[in-house]
Parts: sequence; C-alpha cells; structure tokens
Amino acid sequence: MKSARTAFRQASALVVLLAAAGFLTGCGSASAPPVRPAVTTTVTVTAPPSATTSPAPSSPAPSSPAPTGPTSCVTSALAASIGPGSGAAGSTYYPIEFTNTSSAPCTLYGYPGASFVAASGGQLGAAATEDPTYPRQLVTLTPGAAAHAELRVTDALNYPSPACQVLTAHRLRVFPPGQASPLYLTLNARACAITSVQILSVQTVQPGTGVAG
Repeated sequence: MKSARTAFRQASALVVLLAAAGFLTGCGSASAPPVRPAVTTTVTVTAPPSATTSPAPSSPAPSSPAPTGPTSCVTSALAASIGPGSGAAGSTYYPIEFTNTSSAPCTLYGYPGASFVAASGGQLGAAATEDPTYPRQLVTLTPGAAAHAELRVTDALNYPSPACQVLTAHRLRVFPPGQASPLYLTLNARACAITSVQILSVQTVQPGTGVAG
C-alpha cells in the first residue's frame, strides 16, 4: 500500500515538473520586438564669410586727360621784325620781335637762332651764340601779341682784319625757337666772314616788344 502511494506521488511530481517546464519553455519562446536601426542625418555647415575678408577691388575710375596748353608757335604763324638798335661798349643791341599772326594762341620757349646771310642766301660768318642773361621761360602769345629776344652785334672792326675779314651784311636769318624754317629781316651791319669769330649772341625770348639796350 505504501509503495503504491509513493509511486503515485512521484508520478504527480513528475507531471508538475513537466508542466512547469512547458510553461517556462512557452514563456522563453515569446518573440522580442524587432530592433529598428538608428537613422543618421548628415548636416553640412558652411562657414560664414570672414568679417575681415576684403571686398574685391573695384575697377579704377578712368583718369582725366592731362590738360593741354597752346602748341608751339610755328614759323608760318609768326611775323618777325627788328627794332631800333642801341649801342654800348663796342656792340649794338637789337630786339627781334615775334608777333602771333594766327587765330589761336601759341607759345615760344628758349632761344631763337640767328645768323647773317649773303644776297645769295648763304650764311655769313658764325651763327649767334646763346646769351644766358635771362632764364628760359614759356611765353604764350595770344593772336596779335608779341614777344622779343635781344640780339647783340659786336662791331667787326674790333677784330684784326686778317682774323675777321670784314664785310657788310644786309640780311639776318632768324629761326623761331624749336623751328627749322627761318624768317628773314633786313639789317645792315659789319660782319666777319671767318666763322671762328663770334660777333652775334642772342638772349631767350621774353614777353612784350622789348626795349633794346
């Protein structure tokens, strides 16, 4: 009798154990919720322009054209004359006058050229040297205005005849400053045929008609 009860108890315990095991197995087989992958967002950050960045240089404004003044007086725009001479220390001084005969202003600057010429047109003696008594200055001549340069003529008789070979000149050839075309003036004076003797000198052009001496 005892052994039958023991066997029944053992069988009941086995059933309970099997039921518990089945319950645990059922609980362990429950599926876990799916894991979703994390979402990654990419943000691009653009650095703002630096506050110290210099702006692009603008195109320079066109420069204003340099102001232009009157052009040089050409020979064809001038009339020349020679004023009365005045003597001093073995020389005679003559103002050579230039008058603007054109309809526009023009300028004279520096020394004119001067020499005696023969009736044939050839040069007599040496050309005038430059007398630096007055500095160069730009002289503007309006239409009809005049300027002058003083010419010194040394008496050719101051030199020994063999060294000078004195002769009489009747015309003076004058080149306005910077010009290659001459003007001709009547001037009777003793001259030296030898070009090594300098009897002519000329000063720079000055405003006005001038006074010789």
